[in-house]
Amino acid sequence: MTASPIDRETEEALIPLSALQHYLFCPRQCALIDVEQLWAEDVATAEGRLLHERADSGRPETRPGVRIARGVALRSVALGVTGKADVVEFHDGRRGEPGVPFPVEYKRGKPKAHRADEVQLCAQAICLEEAFGLPVPGGALFYGQTRRRLDVTFDAALRALTGETAAAARAMIAAQITPAPVHMPACRRCSLEGLCQPARLEKPPSVARWLAAQISS
Repeated sequence: MTASPIDRETEEALIPLSALQHYLFCPRQCALIDVEQLWAEDVATAEGRLLHERADSGRPETRPGVRIARGVALRSVALGVTGKADVVEFHDGRRGEPGVPFPVEYKRGKPKAHRADEVQLCAQAICLEEAFGLPVPGGALFYGQTRRRLDVTFDAALRALTGETAAAARAMIAAQITPAPVHMPACRRCSLEGLCQPARLEKPPSVARWLAAQISS
């Protein structure tokens, strides 16, 4: 797959495709990673990284009715994102034709209540549509904890959410804004909690109280 050339300004304005997933989970997490260039790895992120690496590094395969490509470079000018798909299956391709792309994204955990994983997968589908000029109606999320695929349909609502998320993440990153912390139960599962310090910084102590504490100590 060869992406059409774009001008340098457009190329430099592209944000990582993964930023959409981070933004929908927590805008501050997205900013810490893509604005402040901070990262911290824990057991969960290490397991996820290894799962992605295994999925990306496998050899291409061909099965009856399906061709499987791995570590596929992606880009969407419409969304303003660039990244990589773990696996793209091409279904029912005739001789000389690529077949219908079907992205498959690998996640270490289990299906979530929010739609961040689905948005990331939908963004991959939009990238593939731009690259191949073919509609991509569906894809799948493979979760390491359940060892099962979850099929995802790229309907109008999910596509709209993906576009809105991409626009919001691009605007935040372009403006170099890091939102204030909001302490949530999900913070305990974030590898950046120690850098973010939401419990401490959501309601920082006033200067007056800090001075009083210093004087009385």
